Amino acid sequence: MDIEFVRKQFPALDKDFIFMDNAGGSQILGKVIQRINGYLIHHNVQLGASYKVSKEAGEKLAWATKQIAKFINANRTEEVIIGPSSSMLFRILSLSISRKWQEGDEVIVTNTDHEANISPWTDLKEKGIKIKIWKANPETMELELSELKKLLSKKTKLVAVTHCSNILGTINPIKEITQMVHQNGSLVCVDGVAYAPHRQIDVQDLDIDFYTFSWYKTYGPHLALMYGKYDLLLEMDGINHYFFKKDDIPYKFQPGNFNFELTYSLLGITEYFHEFYKQHFPEDKDSAVLMLKKSYEVIATHEQKLTKRLLDFLNEHQKVKIIGTPEADALKRVPTISFIHEDLKSNEIVEQIDDYRIGIRFGDFYAKKLVEDFDLTKNNGVVRISLVHYNTEEEVKRLIWALGKVI
Repeated sequence: MDIEFVRKQFPALDKDFIFMDNAGGSQILGKVIQRINGYLIHHNVQLGASYKVSKEAGEKLAWATKQIAKFINANRTEEVIIGPSSSMLFRILSLSISRKWQEGDEVIVTNTDHEANISPWTDLKEKGIKIKIWKANPETMELELSELKKLLSKKTKLVAVTHCSNILGTINPIKEITQMVHQNGSLVCVDGVAYAPHRQIDVQDLDIDFYTFSWYKTYGPHLALMYGKYDLLLEMDGINHYFFKKDDIPYKFQPGNFNFELTYSLLGITEYFHEFYKQHFPEDKDSAVLMLKKSYEVIATHEQKLTKRLLDFLNEHQKVKIIGTPEADALKRVPTISFIHEDLKSNEIVEQIDDYRIGIRFGDFYAKKLVEDFDLTKNNGVVRISLVHYNTEEEVKRLIWALGKVI
């Protein structure tokens, strides 16, 4: 991967600081910043008016949404819902879809998810919805399909699962999960927040019903996206004003409208990946889906190198326990690496690393059930090092040097 090309696209990287808390929020692309500024300067008006600037603004946002839909390979732009956060979008979905559910219907959640994809579902207990917990194997810390099969029933309406744990870094087999759930006649809702910064999202290939991720962790602004299959969105009641119709998608799920300038700025992300592809495959001319596939393969290879170097170091320390798979295989994990120490609390390690101008983090990262079930609260949660493709081997080497002095 051309690391110099990549780093030039992120203005914040031009400073003496190493960003390794990327699962909490990545750095933003310069192209995104430019798009925000451009929209606010030239098109900062309300949509739907008859005057020229309003019409132009509407056309620009329609174009941006079309490119976003292509980015995740959605069938149509109406399947893309923009909102302020993944947590809010999951909440909107749970309120909307559960209106037609009956007392005694069931939802399955995991104990490895961020709370964003748990609480909106478990709160439905107040309506008489039964909640089942799909628990990870305490030895391997992995979700097993055999356990899911035991939980599924004729009353299962939906399974909520993460594509990738924001602590474990483990990639779950979403295609296999979806196939099993669909065979049961149930729906799947996937949290892709920890996955989206690292790998291609192809919603048609996955055949998922709902998929959500946050753009501010995927090189963009504080905004989120939810994909939903059109037919499912169409039959749902929204939460917007009463006079909107069933086919007012996605607006019926966007009370108060969506953020115009931030939505328009997402063009900067799609443009970046297009240029990334041209930089690495200058002679190729592929479809949008294949273009992203090739680009993310380059990214995965680079991230695996970084992950292996760090895991090799941590695995050599007897007092360190990796929380998640200790392997660097890019097919099994993303470069979100968590660990605990036999003698030191997680906060003690992180606070000492701060002195080296390296940003890592400790805690439960809102995956509270995972931290509690795996008995990690006594450590003050885990130490989490979350890399992305703009991190360098030199930065990892510097982190290892600093950790060597601390642990």
